[in-house]
Amino acid sequence: MNWQDKLIVEVDKGLRTLFAQAKSARPVPGADQPEADLSPAERQRAAALTRVNHVGEICAQALYQGQAITSQNPALRASLEQAAHEESEHLAWTEQRIEELGGRKSLLNPLWYAGALGLGLIAGKCGDKWNLGFLAETERQVEAHLERHLEQLPANDQRSRDIAQQMKTDETRHADTALKLGGAPLPEPVKRLMQTAARVMTRTAYYV
Repeated sequence: MNWQDKLIVEVDKGLRTLFAQAKSARPVPGADQPEADLSPAERQRAAALTRVNHVGEICAQALYQGQAITSQNPALRASLEQAAHEESEHLAWTEQRIEELGGRKSLLNPLWYAGALGLGLIAGKCGDKWNLGFLAETERQVEAHLERHLEQLPANDQRSRDIAQQMKTDETRHADTALKLGGAPLPEPVKRLMQTAARVMTRTAYYV
């Protein structure tokens, strides 16, 4: 495949992530649970938290895409593509739940995608151990943020809670896999910078 074909493939991935309806091979967690009787405020909060999680999955797709593009290791690229496939299921789950709650997706999704893609390209250029280390740290931070969302979601909104719990389980596995493949722990200043960027994204996506 020449570079023009590769470019078309990567652009198509981005457009599909942002504008096509995501699909899941696995059943949507919580789909067998009855819809909770939520107050308008609870429904709004659940939709906003799910929107934040959906933005996280948009960013995950872009990160994995960028890392795979610049990685020189075929085995690592295959691993990143497999993780991206699972993250696309998370994208489908959160998208469906937002619709069920009467919410909307973030208006800034193209911006989130572009920023995450740039970070992924840089991480991939840093070599396998740092590429994998960046992946592991990203997943650890997402895992922690999902744990906070489980505390914030309405207690009786079992559908949203089941989705968040399964996503958290998958993120933990992705982080463990990245470390087993040779990921190096990131320096503390880099971790803090990532945490700051994540806080800005989550707080903005909650409203916009």
